[in-house]
Parts: sequence; C-alpha cells; structure tokens
Amino acid sequence: MANLTRRTVPTFNPLQVRPLHVMDALLRWEPFREADLGPPASAYAPAFDVKEIKDAYVIQADLPGVREGALDVTVTGTVVTVSGKREPALGGADERYFALERGYGSFSRTFTLPEGANVDDLSANLEQGVLTLHVPKRPEVQPRKITVKKDDRGNT
Repeated sequence: MANLTRRTVPTFNPLQVRPLHVMDALLRWEPFREADLGPPASAYAPAFDVKEIKDAYVIQADLPGVREGALDVTVTGTVVTVSGKREPALGGADERYFALERGYGSFSRTFTLPEGANVDDLSANLEQGVLTLHVPKRPEVQPRKITVKKDDRGNT
C-alpha cells in the first residue's frame, strides 16, 4: 500500500521577515545579468548629423581617435558611404585595465542624397575629430530670388 504524505502550504508570517535581509537581497539583485543587451560596449558606432542648408547638404560625425588614413568616403551615384576603424589604444604587457568602456572597431554608414546633390564636388574634412562632408546642390535646384519690377504705370 502507498504511503500518503500530508503537505501543508506555507503561510506568510510578517514576524519572520527580516527587513535588512530583504533590503540586502534587493540591493544585490542584478536584473540585467542574463539579459541580451545587444552588442558589447566595445562596439563602435559613431553618431552622424545630416542637415540641409541653402546651397548644400552637410554630413557631420564626431570621430575622436579615428585617424585620417583610417577613413574611407566613397560615392556611388547619389549614395555616400563613410567607413573607417577606430583602433584601441592598449598599452604594453605591464599595464592592467580595471575598466575598458570606450568603443573600438570598424564602422560603416550609408546616406542616400537627393537627386539635386552635386556629388562631383563633394568635399571631406577631418578637423579635431569631427568629420564634415560638404555636398553642394546643383544650381538648378538652389533657391533663387526673383525681383519684382514695376510696370510703366507705377503699379507693382
């Protein structure tokens, strides 16, 4: 014959709760310990600004630590691609890092410009870690001012 075991459901007793132990457990809790947070902190993805001014399109990016020789700007039709690589500045074997949070690695960004962009006259400048691409507009798409003339009778 089978033995039957009587199980009881534990009840909550507020007198048995130790508030300091609960607080300690909450402070040590790491909610993102096993979460997938995407690429590691070492991935390098610089941010770009793209704006239109009266006579051109301007693309800018902050690229601190990226050397001029490590940048490539290519144009295919009206598509501009900026790619490059930021190398880590790791020291020798006698150095020991406690935190390594700055991003390093390769990056590539592609921008499609409007048909009126004159990519033949595109200029690129890297100054103090800021890359600036200047793409002038073709003359036929630039706004031009029309002067209003008076007629012979003095009316406008």
